[in-house]
Amino acid sequence: AGILKKAKELTVLCDAQVSLLMFSSSGKVHEYTSPSTTMKNVYDRYQQVLGVNLWQSHYERLQDNLKKQKEINSKLRREIRQRNGEDLDNLSCQQLRGLEQNMEKSVNCVRARKFHVLHTQTETFKKKVKHLEQEQTNLFRTCERDNGDEHYAVIGPEGDYQSAIGLANGGSHIFAFRLQPSQANIQDEEGYDPYSLSLA
Repeated sequence: AGILKKAKELTVLCDAQVSLLMFSSSGKVHEYTSPSTTMKNVYDRYQQVLGVNLWQSHYERLQDNLKKQKEINSKLRREIRQRNGEDLDNLSCQQLRGLEQNMEKSVNCVRARKFHVLHTQTETFKKKVKHLEQEQTNLFRTCERDNGDEHYAVIGPEGDYQSAIGLANGGSHIFAFRLQPSQANIQDEEGYDPYSLSLA
């Protein structure tokens, strides 16, 4: 606090342009700049008087980093063109072979991913179809139970159809129906028509 007070006194009493920058042991920063100037103006004036450039080294590092980034960008663009079958004239046989192997690996990765997606979608559709089959079977059984008609029997896709046939043949007025999926209909959203009823 004392040195900041002295800096302010120098500004007022001596009409001086003062810039003070301090860092404590804990890393806290303290600064003061005369109201008639700025910290940047003080640095610029310091460089002008002493003939030094405080920013030159930083500028050179930025330029080097920019140059490296441009080289990386140019290399990546060239590799993209080569993977598209362009800019191949200057490649040697060994380089062309390496490019071919890299593209084969990429194709294998894409193909493996495609098969995985197709398998997942197929399993999902199978589960949906099985669920719909079960729902429709339950619906027919519910209708049969609610109607209480003893002359008809509804047999699901996995039901004991032969037993139902025997029961139907042994009875005088009993009819057995099998629930079975119809052929796929490409216009249907799920790819299947509802169950059809076939007389036993």
